[in-house]
Amino acid sequence: MLKKTYDCFSVSIDNKVAHIQLNRPEAMNAMNKAFWNELPAIVHEIDASASARVIVISSTGKHFSAGMDLSVFSSEGSVSNNKADRYVAAEAFRSNIRQIQSSFNALEEARIPVLFALQGGVIGGAIDMISAGDIRWCTKDAFFCIQEINIAMTADVGTFPRLQRYIPEGWVKQMAYTGERLPAAKAKEIGLVNDVFDTQEELLAHVLGVAKEIARKNPVAVTGSKVLINYGRDHTTADTLDYIGVWNASMLPPPHMQEAFMAKAQKREAEFPDLLKLRDTPM
Repeated sequence: MLKKTYDCFSVSIDNKVAHIQLNRPEAMNAMNKAFWNELPAIVHEIDASASARVIVISSTGKHFSAGMDLSVFSSEGSVSNNKADRYVAAEAFRSNIRQIQSSFNALEEARIPVLFALQGGVIGGAIDMISAGDIRWCTKDAFFCIQEINIAMTADVGTFPRLQRYIPEGWVKQMAYTGERLPAAKAKEIGLVNDVFDTQEELLAHVLGVAKEIARKNPVAVTGSKVLINYGRDHTTADTLDYIGVWNASMLPPPHMQEAFMAKAQKREAEFPDLLKLRDTPM
């Protein structure tokens, strides 16, 4: 079961929509050690328990997130130990980065869609985070910044392999090389966000509305869409078409389709079974 309280998040589930909010506005929702442990645990629990059909992630305060908390850089094992063999230290550093990367992998690997509502600064690690989601919207005051170059490092938690899937490579490189801020209007123009809203209230109302619409659809079909869209992004058209055939050969649901047709004819909400819970641990 989900915990009632977290250090970095508040979580609620209503009508099959899970709402995860970053709740450290006094720290500009910077990503401290607890953040990296709590986020994947929350997402895995929602996904594995099939307690929601879609996840919305939003934030509190002026900024969505200022990115990595400086305490993570200085924590034990996060940087090379000067007393250790440099090669041993480098291996440990790589392994630690992979563990941090896995926190955002959870968003992409979830069976259900992950939607982002963004305001203010979306900085550094926050770019890595939102790139792992499915759809993004923002307020007109939002800006996006690959901050790592401004502190003399290379982004390493997911920005580069994911961001260039959504926006032109030239813009990824310009942001990565300069550390400049990409404003909301430009983010919409180049496809990073689907739309821009005047206020955070309007933004959240819209995103939750989209989430509710997704939650009304057949969960198997929604999951299949996410799996196949992501697969197609990373494979050839021929391979993807073949995989779609395999997917539908095993998971095309005639009873669910019949329910959709009947519900439409009877002018009522369709009723679909939820996804099944997953095992807590592999067999």
